[in-house]
Amino acid sequence: MAEDQPLASPVAGAKITVQAGARRLVLSNLDKSLYSDGFTKGEVINYYSRIAPVLLPHLAGRPVTFIRFPDGVGGEQFFEKNAPHGAPAWLPTVRIARSGSRGSGEPITYALLDELAAVVWAANMAALELRVPQWTVDGSGKRRPPDRLVFDLDPGPGTSIVHCCRVAERLHDALTDDGLAPWAKTSGSKGMQLYCAITTDDPAAPSAYAKKLAQRLARETPDRVTAVMAKAQRTGRAFIDWSQNNPAKTTVAPYSLRGRDHPTVSTPVTWEEVRACRRPAQLVFTADGVLDRVDDLGDLLADLGTTRAALP
Repeated sequence: MAEDQPLASPVAGAKITVQAGARRLVLSNLDKSLYSDGFTKGEVINYYSRIAPVLLPHLAGRPVTFIRFPDGVGGEQFFEKNAPHGAPAWLPTVRIARSGSRGSGEPITYALLDELAAVVWAANMAALELRVPQWTVDGSGKRRPPDRLVFDLDPGPGTSIVHCCRVAERLHDALTDDGLAPWAKTSGSKGMQLYCAITTDDPAAPSAYAKKLAQRLARETPDRVTAVMAKAQRTGRAFIDWSQNNPAKTTVAPYSLRGRDHPTVSTPVTWEEVRACRRPAQLVFTADGVLDRVDDLGDLLADLGTTRAALP
């Protein structure tokens, strides 16, 4: 977005035209608060426009599912898989058959966000959360095999991201022993995720591997870890959600905002930060802080793809 285009203090309800890369976009309602702390739609668009250089590589080739909050985080929210009516003609889309039990339904026409203007367009729709699968599509729109393994660590009642960090350390060692290179990020909510870049020809293999490893850690420390999704099993434990490796599932993208009270961000972190975490606040990052962090550290996940290894 053109840096000389002001987004602050617009006339209430006004529309403005901005230049986003090679495209001109009309933005609206920039003064509307989307977060309970007053963070506005204009500030959301500003964040996404500035974070786009490090965000876009993590969206490249991945069909995007939006979680939209048209009336802010306190209002109604909805998942949107199909590119909405009225999407710009230049926005690339891909039609993909449904997976799982709904596989007989109509294919889904997903949006692909491959340039700054596409990210700004999504932000203007109040698409606060961007979610992507662990696979990409090729130039013809055909789904490739999974290229990422993910573990979603979710703290149960009575626990926090601190507990997830301790589980993440154990997963780090187990994954490293299996020849994989784990990378960490916060979820932007209460937990965190670990990624490994992988090669496999079997779409079901990542889930099977992740489930086996999650169950092993749960057996070793049943008082601290569960691999079972049932809410009743989570109190006092960190839940290792292995199911997001299912080709039909998505995970919040690195650098995506979250629809919480404050504009928290799913933020890549170092293993030093994971090991040092003793208070939840140490791994809470909001939009402004993430922009400063990227200025200082760059994209901590930039080399994820260079560590690709065969899935055991």
